Amino acid sequence: MARVRSRKYSGVYLNKLSDGDITYSINYKDIDNKKTWFTVGKKSNGITEIYAYNKRNEFINKIKLGEEPPAVLKRKKKDIVSLDSIAIEHYQSKENHNRNNKLSKRKYEMHISPILGKKDIKNITAEDTQKLQSIKLKKFAPKTVNTILGELSVVFNYAIDKNIIAQNPLKKVKSLRVDNVRERYLSKEEVSILLEHTKVDEQLHIFILIALTTGARVGAICKITPRDINFETKTISVLDEKNNEKYIAFLGSQALEELLKIRVKNIKLDIPVLKENEANLYDQIKLKARTILDKLFNDEDIDSKHKVVIHTLRHTFASHLAINGTPIFTIQKLLNHKDIRMTLRYAKLNTDTGRDSILKLGF
Repeated sequence: MARVRSRKYSGVYLNKLSDGDITYSINYKDIDNKKTWFTVGKKSNGITEIYAYNKRNEFINKIKLGEEPPAVLKRKKKDIVSLDSIAIEHYQSKENHNRNNKLSKRKYEMHISPILGKKDIKNITAEDTQKLQSIKLKKFAPKTVNTILGELSVVFNYAIDKNIIAQNPLKKVKSLRVDNVRERYLSKEEVSILLEHTKVDEQLHIFILIALTTGARVGAICKITPRDINFETKTISVLDEKNNEKYIAFLGSQALEELLKIRVKNIKLDIPVLKENEANLYDQIKLKARTILDKLFNDEDIDSKHKVVIHTLRHTFASHLAINGTPIFTIQKLLNHKDIRMTLRYAKLNTDTGRDSILKLGF
């Protein structure tokens, strides 16, 4: 049976149930001036029309003072489904099926949870996600910000599949335009400066050397153990976290080789070479590297596209290979790129213009 307006009390409605009981409801304009319904309770529980009417007046008086009625707040808390709770459920469901699940979860925890995690997922708007986009753009490149919002979109889509929300707020948010035309890399002089300044911290110094001579990513370097290093063949087995596979990098620095030989003597075969204490190694290395790179190369007002970041070490590795005339397919192999288009950005740095090849034709 539909709600029936009370004949005695304005804003009070009755709903007769099939078992003969009666439910009392009230309507009023909430703190946002929207018409809202609230079910006060059943007659069998002692609720009456006058009680419902008094409850409505209580709500209205609270709203006039700019406050939410306590009963409404209590009910809202029960109905809240936080973004964090959905994210946890999502990553648990992917634990055994997605090889990049740990990386995705870490990205969510670092970038999204601190800002939107406690919010009710049903109330997160496109404006909220645009605000997140703006906050992250102050510290990260557009491409990185797009991947962060992409991770958030995956969580929203999971909530849609579970019928928790009806639509993805990010559908109304445009991705940032990514300009990869100019890639910042360190000159040989800058590399020398960086290595000189990191000598006082062996852990950081070894990380920088590995990054510059193998092009490996931070997460991969943090996972290198003594078992992965072969001093006879001068190679390092590196885990490509993006593709969940190992590839071979070359130990091409005599200084690095000597430091690693000393370091691995007192480390168990399966313990990361760079690990020194109980701190999270990945976070520890990122903080140290970011700090020294900012100090040496980044002004406060530097454009994000020209900022030296940890990934710049990988670009430096590839850029100097290209400058030295290394074939683009060799660079692709050394970076473990699956798509040659990712490697082609370095082709413009290759000093071999083709002149010598033309002259050799002999026509």
